[in-house]
Amino acid sequence: MIQSFIITGFLGVGKTTMLTNTVKKHFSDKKVAIVVNEFGDIGIDGNILSNVYSEVLEISEGCICCQLSEEFESGVLEIIEKYNPEIIFVETSGASEPFPIFLSLQNLNVSVEGIICVVDSKNIDSYKDNSTAKYQIGGSNIIILNKTDLVDEPTLINVKKDVLKIKEEFNIKNNLTGKTVFNSYVIDNAEQGIVTKEVFDGLYKVDDIIGLANDYKHMNHTAEDSITQQVAYLNENIEFMDLDYLLKHIPKSIYRVKGIVKVKDVSNPLVVNYSFGNVSFDELNAYKNSSILIFIGENIKDDVHSLTKEFDFLNIPKFSIKP
Repeated sequence: MIQSFIITGFLGVGKTTMLTNTVKKHFSDKKVAIVVNEFGDIGIDGNILSNVYSEVLEISEGCICCQLSEEFESGVLEIIEKYNPEIIFVETSGASEPFPIFLSLQNLNVSVEGIICVVDSKNIDSYKDNSTAKYQIGGSNIIILNKTDLVDEPTLINVKKDVLKIKEEFNIKNNLTGKTVFNSYVIDNAEQGIVTKEVFDGLYKVDDIIGLANDYKHMNHTAEDSITQQVAYLNENIEFMDLDYLLKHIPKSIYRVKGIVKVKDVSNPLVVNYSFGNVSFDELNAYKNSSILIFIGENIKDDVHSLTKEFDFLNIPKFSIKP
């Protein structure tokens, strides 16, 4: 399954700069597509390629940029068919909300790893009362305080307070149930449009997870940073409702869960993709290895251990792994 991130934020907050700098810094080894869902200058040098729905620019080897005009889903499908990207970054218009894009990507069977809202730490006071800006923050699960190098520490503290207040008030909810769509979120800082790699941790393909199930000693999940990862195995005799119940009770410190799980009442193993409270499942043929989940979040060791006590079908390996 193709993975994606949606980049949102108000006009002039530095979305394009952050996006292109991030892709060049952290994803030079990936086949990336950048989709700009609005008219206007992209601001990236490159050769324009012919495309029915859009203008496509070659940014660098393995990376293209697509400027869509109207038919978003049709344009994304064409990008997938022509370029077969591993990751898609969608930059929304500064005057639009991100959630419709989220729904469109899900409709295309593209896994949305996160909705990133870029906040201008220096100039947020000039637009924070705008309703679109509020819904952009409310509809995101990763909030980046950009341009932090241009403000002092007291100002940055006040910016974070403003953002938290807006997030609490405008956190997007399911219209039918009234429950929040994303049960947790993270806030990170950026200087000159550079985002830390930890924001994008958890980009595992199905093949990567299969490899971990075979021999996860290649995975370094003992790094001493705030973003940690923990592998757990599942017993083979569980039903779908057991897995579903587990994923509905993930602690807030764990913001992503990836894995492949076999359940008794579904014929094929399930590829699990959990991101900030949102869960999707896809069936996988011809998988014979152990059921495995990878938990990703901030200092999650104790929370994962608590999950194994609550859910007896979840098991943490008994030995540690050195980097």
